[in-house]
Amino acid sequence: MTQALSTDVLIVGGGIAGLWLHARLRQQGFASLLVENASLGGGQSVKSQGIIHGGAKYALHGALSGASEAIADMPRRWREALSGEGELDLRGVRLLSDAHYLWSPGTLGGNLASFFASKAVRGRVDQVKGEQLPPALQDPKFKGKVYRLAELVLDVPSLIARLAELAGDSLLAGQNIEPLHDNGALAGLIIDGREVRAQRIVLSAGAGNAELLAKLDIQQPTQQLRPLHMVLAKGPALKPLYAHCLGGGPKPRVTVTTHPAADGQWVWYLGGDLAEADGVARDEAAQIRAAQKELADLLPWVDQSATHWATLRVNRAEPAQSGLLRPDNAFLAEQGRLLVGWPTKLALAPDFADRVLVALHRDGIAPGQHLPWPELPRPALARAPWEELLP
Repeated sequence: MTQALSTDVLIVGGGIAGLWLHARLRQQGFASLLVENASLGGGQSVKSQGIIHGGAKYALHGALSGASEAIADMPRRWREALSGEGELDLRGVRLLSDAHYLWSPGTLGGNLASFFASKAVRGRVDQVKGEQLPPALQDPKFKGKVYRLAELVLDVPSLIARLAELAGDSLLAGQNIEPLHDNGALAGLIIDGREVRAQRIVLSAGAGNAELLAKLDIQQPTQQLRPLHMVLAKGPALKPLYAHCLGGGPKPRVTVTTHPAADGQWVWYLGGDLAEADGVARDEAAQIRAAQKELADLLPWVDQSATHWATLRVNRAEPAQSGLLRPDNAFLAEQGRLLVGWPTKLALAPDFADRVLVALHRDGIAPGQHLPWPELPRPALARAPWEELLP
């Protein structure tokens, strides 16, 4: 018979939010067990662009939104962790770019002038020229304006690997998850036939939260999915670029991040407005054609002839909001022993952990005494999508 386990906190979902929370709990002396039914980071996390936003993209309409204010402190917290001096020690995680950029391909529009007037970015934007430009924009034909943001871009696979390292032996690969009740109250979960009891259970499984809530017969909170149709490009002519290209609206026309492939080439990963509404409606071939045209218009000096292309559909999972609005912060709902959350953004993983820790401390949940765990089946690490999709 499989041995029953006991822990202070049981986390379901091994994306960045769950792994960050897991590391924070262990650091504070809690017994914490994280269960993942596929690969660590294999849902939304490894498909993200790795940008640690400071709120700039949410202020493009010139107003200080709740989102831009809530996220403003995230780059500092991540930088401290990367240096080994923050709430977690993330030394060894690859920093792809120490800054993200705003790139205006033409003259400054009215919305951009309003953006610079916003206190959301005051003191955090500097214009760059010449050799300070991102390598992909250092071409004589480039005529736009570029502004450096106090944000950063991380290599997500190395981040997943470091957080998995911080988890030690407290990761569990588990496919079948069912509720465990005592006297009608949720006491834990049954994972592949193994009973796991916990003082608190945290659902941080992204899109998987909906299925887990259904199994637990819980109707609230509900989930919304915000679809994206991302584009990947890999070729010898591509140089590093980490930038929001500004259009005429409140969203970036295209957001470009650059990632190292195993064969030493660079991969451009394209999001922004290109990947949203119209992009979601296109099939793969049409979306690639749209991306090729966009890059030809914006970066005509980049030779696309030897470039390989692919697309990736991603569903961003969030708590349901009226009109599919994006939540401003990480989200956490509580029902007895169950905590249900979505970070809503990679950068907000520390905020998600803060909310869980506040709930534990408020309820007097303290580290308890538990028997050592047996050796557990461990989930694998997710591979970067460009390694799966591009030659």
